Amino acid sequence: MYKLYSMQRSGNSYKVRLALAFIDAPYRSVEIDILRGESRTPDFLAKNPSGQVPLLEVADGRYLAESNAILWYVAIGTSLAPESRIERAEALQWMFFEQHALEPNIGAAYFWLALVRGGRDLQTHALDDWMERGYAALQVMENHLKLHEFFAAGQLTVADIALYGYTHVAEKCDFDLASFPAVRAWLKRVELSPNFVSMDWRPASDAVLDDPTGVAA
Repeated sequence: MYKLYSMQRSGNSYKVRLALAFIDAPYRSVEIDILRGESRTPDFLAKNPSGQVPLLEVADGRYLAESNAILWYVAIGTSLAPESRIERAEALQWMFFEQHALEPNIGAAYFWLALVRGGRDLQTHALDDWMERGYAALQVMENHLKLHEFFAAGQLTVADIALYGYTHVAEKCDFDLASFPAVRAWLKRVELSPNFVSMDWRPASDAVLDDPTGVAA
């Protein structure tokens, strides 16, 4: 069984939990609160030197970091990973887009405005750039979704999960999705997919784990 180190309110962590839910894969969850420095302890850094979540233990002592790499790992062999070479490349294309255009802007705005107390005042200098670039990313998505129900292979894939993670919280950090009807319709399609779980959902089997880096989600 996988062991997932994640933070409940992290969009990147949620992406992995959502993928595992879609494929009905069992896992044990360890909550790591990065705001309290729990990802910077010597024990956690021994598992992931970058000090970030999510982190997936795929075998005893074998760890995989970076949310989109984890998505590909758990999705291979399931319907979430397209089968054809071109469709896999298209899915990866959108996952790269998510990491360089969406997450650094909407993700950063969500972190500082929704999670960090006083974050708005601390990041006043960055807000305009985040908003401009975040809206630009949403427009790229809107243009694609006007013609497609999903981002690759004509079905729900890891590309949709990667993009959903922060798009669905955009309105919690000052972004207005009213002018992006195709994006809003796509969000609904993802949410209506079988086995969908919300960001605040916790596995029923969660229990406190004997792990010094945190407690179970």
